[in-house]
Amino acid sequence: MTLMSMTLRAVRTLPELLAFRLAESPGGAAYRVFDQAASQWQTTCWVEAGGRIAQWARALASMRLERQARIAILLPNGLDAVCIDQAALSLSLVPVPLHAIDNPGSIAYILSDCEARVLMVPSLAQWRAIEGVGLALPALRQVVVASLDALPAGSAGAGVSVVSLAGWLAAGQGVPDAEQPPTAGDLAAIVYTSGTTGKPKGVMLTHANVVSNVLAILARVVPTADDVFLSFLPLSHTFERTAGYYLPLATGSCVAYARSVALLAEDLRTVRPTVLISVPRIYERVFGKLQESLAGSALKTRLFQAAQAVGWRRFCKAQRLALADGEGSAWAVLDPLLWPVFERLVAGKLRAQFGGRVRVAVSGGAPLSHAVARCFLGLGLPLLQGYGMTETSPVVAANGVDDNDPATVGRPLPGVEVRIGGNRELQVRGPSVMQGYWKRADDTARVLEPDGWLSTGDQAELRDGRIRIMGRIKEIIVTSTGEKVPPGDLELAMAVDALFAQVLVVGENRPFIACVSVVHPAEWQRLAASLGLDGDDDASLNLPAVHRAALARVAAQTRDFARYAMPRAIFLTREPWTVENTLMTPTLKLKRNNLTARYAREIEAMYRPEMRQAKVPA
Repeated sequence: MTLMSMTLRAVRTLPELLAFRLAESPGGAAYRVFDQAASQWQTTCWVEAGGRIAQWARALASMRLERQARIAILLPNGLDAVCIDQAALSLSLVPVPLHAIDNPGSIAYILSDCEARVLMVPSLAQWRAIEGVGLALPALRQVVVASLDALPAGSAGAGVSVVSLAGWLAAGQGVPDAEQPPTAGDLAAIVYTSGTTGKPKGVMLTHANVVSNVLAILARVVPTADDVFLSFLPLSHTFERTAGYYLPLATGSCVAYARSVALLAEDLRTVRPTVLISVPRIYERVFGKLQESLAGSALKTRLFQAAQAVGWRRFCKAQRLALADGEGSAWAVLDPLLWPVFERLVAGKLRAQFGGRVRVAVSGGAPLSHAVARCFLGLGLPLLQGYGMTETSPVVAANGVDDNDPATVGRPLPGVEVRIGGNRELQVRGPSVMQGYWKRADDTARVLEPDGWLSTGDQAELRDGRIRIMGRIKEIIVTSTGEKVPPGDLELAMAVDALFAQVLVVGENRPFIACVSVVHPAEWQRLAASLGLDGDDDASLNLPAVHRAALARVAAQTRDFARYAMPRAIFLTREPWTVENTLMTPTLKLKRNNLTARYAREIEAMYRPEMRQAKVPA
């Protein structure tokens, strides 16, 4: 039976997708998790996973919840998260995935907004932190603590019922398997948007939305039962849910759950995945470490640049892409002879950092800089950019391995219509478009037309059937002189320099563009030493000499932008922006409102007359 057999095409709901997989390959490897006690990776086959899911479903059934009741899942990626998700779906309940390291206030807000009936939480301490926010949660009936075999004496409290995972599962013993399958039109999830500029909104996605997106992706990227995914993006992110969880369920691929982002490099080498689903930030970190390793060695730098140039020409030739000015070479005729040497000395070593056998590396969720894409593609990592949003389940478009133009996000998936509306806004229509925002009819009406067209909020252009994203409409900065600047493009360009680990561009209604940047520790120490400064003294970061040196590097990276778009003032910090300190979303996007509030005083100072001496000339 072929992958896209009539059996798979007949699937309409996610429980049917699971049933299809259990019937097709019961003994195949399904999930791989690192067992801390045994200090080794443990593999679960599909039939074993199905048995665990049935056990969790019986525990849920014992609660006799109403159809489409919301089940909030605040668990790290792993088999437990899969079990509660699939158990809820099998009973026509609605999973509400939450990010395991989100702040308690945000989690409490979502629990209240979606009127969750059950909360799965990693630890009792995390529940106490949520409870301590003080927000009323009248709909919440049960909190299940995953890390406990038994609830400590006296810890239940006087509020909502709290139970250990073992106790909760025991309550389901002897409960007959419930027959309450969902329909294609039932909700399969309420996924809350990251909230980069305000309160998160709950996106309502049906089984039909998600299944249609999975089947459409299979027409562009085709994993097999032999593939191994390494999952490290949060399952609260629709990109990971669809592409890193439901897609391998459809294809019978094994999913290995990374221990943490901190241990990702080690897990890549150990698991040796064949498929990677990631956001640009992960590729940017690897690129940054590459630049750091080259610093101080002119020979290594020249070898790396030559390998990348030859590799990029090979890639463009294979994809039938035109080279930009300056990318060609009179010596290109020697590329076939030079490449085996560069493959051994440079390219192979880079790919070994990803495990050495990646055949598809997908980047989505945010734009990827051309410099990073050019590096990895030139050195043989098959990096595919795509585009989507939570409201579209999420994939709208993607490049393919043999049809890959990294300057675009590829072609729309089969069944997905796109068009350009007013203000060059990309609009999308298709079976994967959401039903609307939970309890927000006005917000829904603002973006979703009665005939099904969804306004994405992104400016784009269509050329030769491909989509090029130009930036978020709401994030376009309009200076006091009337110039319009896309901050994301500038931030990507600056981040290519090893000094700038994270970048925020500002300038709305201001006379010029400025920026705030987190410095990379090692590169900052090198810069400080070159200026005769103490790199461990935070006061050194924003001395005039440092600003001049940093702005010179900014100018080098933004030289292709219009003069008015180039940042003319900068503030540097060593404090990283993270999910935990509420300055990044769970998918590693900048929370612009939070950042501008956090650095309001420093931003204001950059526009004072006395600061002009540190700026680059106008």
